[in-house]
This record gives sequence, C-alpha cells and structure tokens, in this order.
Amino acid sequence: MVERLDEIKKILLQMKAETLNEISKSLKSTSDLPTGEPSGDIYDQASSERDRELGLLLGDREREKLRNIEEALLRFEEGEYGVCEECGDEIPLGRLKVLPFARYCVRCKSDIEKMQAQTRRFEEERVYNEISFGEEEDV
Repeated sequence: MVERLDEIKKILLQMKAETLNEISKSLKSTSDLPTGEPSGDIYDQASSERDRELGLLLGDREREKLRNIEEALLRFEEGEYGVCEECGDEIPLGRLKVLPFARYCVRCKSDIEKMQAQTRRFEEERVYNEISFGEEEDV
C-alpha cells in the first residue's frame, strides 16, 4: 500500500509541475494581450474580450487545481492522505488514482453534492419567489 501511495505522490508532484506550467502560460498569454485603445471593429473587440475572459476562467480553474494538489501533498506530510474528511474511512485506491487530490470517498462526495444541489435549488426558488412577489406589489 505504501508503494502505491508513493506512486500517487509522484503523480501529484507531476500534476503540480504541469499545473504551474499551465498557469505560467496563461499569465503570459494574458499579459501579451494589447491594452489601451481598442482597435478593429466591434466584432474584433468582442472576440478579444471573450478570449481574455476565457483565459482568466481557465487560470482560476488551474489555480483551484493547484490549491487542491497542495492540500493533498500537505495531507501526505501529516499522514492523513487517503482518508475521507467526512466519514474517516479510507478512500479507495482506484479513486485516488483517478483523482489524486480527492478529499472524500465516493459515498460522502455524492452526499455532499446532493446537499449542495438542494441548497442551490432552495436559493433559486427563494429568489424567484422574491421576484414574483415584488412584481405583484408594483401592479
């Protein structure tokens, strides 16, 4: 089992290096974009803005991935790697190979996602009801 965890740690370190490389490329491409007075027609400007937003979005994703990798490496150092943060059971090796920075076993992750979906649905209904009732008061 220790050999397998060492293998996963190597995967995490490789992922970290690749992610840092991607962030570096993203930052370089963002800094290469022209600033100041926009040139070209409105379609060129819209395309440039879309490309810039996409670059920033991908950068945020990469930074989040890097944070997850760093946390997984810290769990290695603390001897807590491979243990579900919710139930305390061991995370199956197959899951760790697919998602080396997993913090939860499949069952707990599924429960957490269901709870988040319910909360999101409740919030959306609350906002919808506020909008609906607000419009009726204006009539």
